[in-house]
Amino acid sequence: MRRILAILSALIVAATLSGCGYNQIQTFDEGTKSAWSEVLNQYQRRADLIPNLVNTVKGFADQEREVLTAVTEARSRVGQIRVDPSDPNSLKQFEDAQRDMGSALSSLLVVSENYPQLKSDANFRDLQAQLEGTENRIAVARKRYIESVQQYNVHIRQFPTNLTAMVFGYQQKPQFSVENEREIARPPAVNFDRSGGGSK
Repeated sequence: MRRILAILSALIVAATLSGCGYNQIQTFDEGTKSAWSEVLNQYQRRADLIPNLVNTVKGFADQEREVLTAVTEARSRVGQIRVDPSDPNSLKQFEDAQRDMGSALSSLLVVSENYPQLKSDANFRDLQAQLEGTENRIAVARKRYIESVQQYNVHIRQFPTNLTAMVFGYQQKPQFSVENEREIARPPAVNFDRSGGGSK
């Protein structure tokens, strides 16, 4: 008799949890985690390209030490951040560091315009193409993360799911702060001179 009561209780609890949105909270929460992992993967991909890019530029433009140092230091700062996407301050710090990294890379690419031999180097052109592709992937990954967080946040605010979220301690997740919302829809501009190299 006890076993039957235990089974019935378990079924009632399962039905209650599924009916109050608990299972969907889990689905959306996992979706945000997966999307965030992809954001980190793409930013790491960009960071992995930087040493080769810096070394290639150094081979042709070693006198541009200030720019090369700025890129290396920005990469180092990014690597030191342990971001917690559930903490708005941590997420903001991560964003700021990645923005600084992007600015340092832009400066490096501007410097490369002054060195025709560097621009025509096959290795440099290949790194440019990889960087451009990575910037596109970052934009897509960020957009997917923003959408998944929005979906999760909307879900846990709806009745009666908001009650379930409150009981189990699920809170809204912070979002990337975007100064210009239209920037989400397009990747950062990375202008490359492909003269003589063709499109990759």
